[in-house]
Amino acid sequence: MKPVGIRDIARLAKVSIGTVDRALHERTGISQTTRERVLRIAKKVGYTPNPAARALSVRRSTLRVGVCIPEEIHFFYDQMRAGIEDEARRGQSLGVEFIYRPVPKLGEDEKRQVTVLLREKLNALVIVPGNPRVVAPLIDRAEASGARVVCISTDAPLSRRSTIVCVNPELNGRLAAELMAKFVPPQAEVAIITGMLATEDHRKKTEGFQAGFAAYSAAGQVVAVLEAHESEEESYQKTCELLAREKRLCGIYVNTVNCLPVCRAVHEHGRGRQLRLITTDLFQQMVPFIENGTIGASVYQDPYRQGRDAIRIVLDHLLEKAVIAPANYLNPAIVLRSNLSLFREVAGFFPAEIARARRSS
Repeated sequence: MKPVGIRDIARLAKVSIGTVDRALHERTGISQTTRERVLRIAKKVGYTPNPAARALSVRRSTLRVGVCIPEEIHFFYDQMRAGIEDEARRGQSLGVEFIYRPVPKLGEDEKRQVTVLLREKLNALVIVPGNPRVVAPLIDRAEASGARVVCISTDAPLSRRSTIVCVNPELNGRLAAELMAKFVPPQAEVAIITGMLATEDHRKKTEGFQAGFAAYSAAGQVVAVLEAHESEEESYQKTCELLAREKRLCGIYVNTVNCLPVCRAVHEHGRGRQLRLITTDLFQQMVPFIENGTIGASVYQDPYRQGRDAIRIVLDHLLEKAVIAPANYLNPAIVLRSNLSLFREVAGFFPAEIARARRSS
């Protein structure tokens, strides 16, 4: 008789091949009930995994996955890189080759780096498209050659990319606006500090916040939208100028992870008690500012999971022929003082590091 395979188990369990793979290899991403059902069916039909044969079949034709993500801002992209590398180990054990060509910052030098990657005859490309206008033709070229392109964190919507893994940016901005409306008084004046409006993620968050604040606040107004280009110095200087100019300012929404220079400017201008920040994501150095109330809340996008899920989608497709959904949106979480300890970025924090971060603030 023909040996029972993963496809047979998926058909009997009425789940995807990727779900069966996660159940058989004890990976996260499925419920315990589904896992038990899949394992029960696998046992009933006498399924016997043969990882050596599977790896051999993959290595006969090496699969190549290109990865192009920024190195800075490291608070965000280090976490994303960790998720990518953790999931990539599974692919490497099966003969999948990962080729890394990072860019220094979002949108910087990405045309050249992606062009170099496309010479490697890739089967898939994982990319953070900082300037979608520039990289869209390269994404289309990759897809035309048979390489599936997965965008992470921000999109290139006019390209033919296969999918996007992110928190929906418009929802992100609206959520931040609803939070801000609860922190500031009626008729409050607030501002937005973003990275680059040419980047899809930053633009959509800005638009979502503007629409949301108009809907949720009591006659509040967004008085300024400042592009800081992911530069710490520019973020600091523009925040200082904003605070000097807008004496009635009650809140700032920082829709990139580059919030520390904004916190520093607010602290130096003595506005921490009267002005509230809504920020993006979470890293260790933010903890003191959340604890002292300078940051009222932060919208968490889980960059580790974004990186992990992007590679998981690629591997499930390349190794198991799993269908790629056109979008994979993560559910954002809200970081407050009361739930800080629940997030991995803080849970693994050593007390000495916490003390250093508090002193530096």
